[in-house]
Amino acid sequence: MRNRSVRMLVIAPLVALLLTVGGCAAPAATSPTPGSTAGTAPAVTVSASTAPVSAVDLAAGEIDEGVVVDVPDAGEGVGVTFREITLAPGASTGVHCHHGQLIAVVQAGALTHYADTHPGGVRVYAAGEAIIEGAYYPHEGVNEGEEPVVLWVTYVIPEGEPLAETDLARCDP
Repeated sequence: MRNRSVRMLVIAPLVALLLTVGGCAAPAATSPTPGSTAGTAPAVTVSASTAPVSAVDLAAGEIDEGVVVDVPDAGEGVGVTFREITLAPGASTGVHCHHGQLIAVVQAGALTHYADTHPGGVRVYAAGEAIIEGAYYPHEGVNEGEEPVVLWVTYVIPEGEPLAETDLARCDP
């Protein structure tokens, strides 16, 4: 029962946020993402209204699988953090895991993601694709391209835990 309660604590605010930011604004005008080439990055949607609520879609991505937000071992609660991460060409996140779940969108570039969860241990995510990372499995993101990789990431992590765990001994639940 505790796990279901934690899920509801996480999912309810996320749904409210998505409804507020993603769907309740007035009709929008669309323009290319600054610095992007047409067709390589998601569009930015900007509200064209003076209504009391406006919204800017910072990133949008698609994934071909179901998503369940699950934060194991959440204890007394979870923290939600939104972060922009930029990897310069040749840069790496280092091998790490998470104690909760991440939902991300590649805003620019292409991220090479190394993890045993992928067939052959590697998958490349291009601009406009979503990434879901679950808890505890070691993985690494590398920019093997010639332009910066920009990720927009939502972390849903138990309170008190780091956003990224580099002590791999703690990656086994």
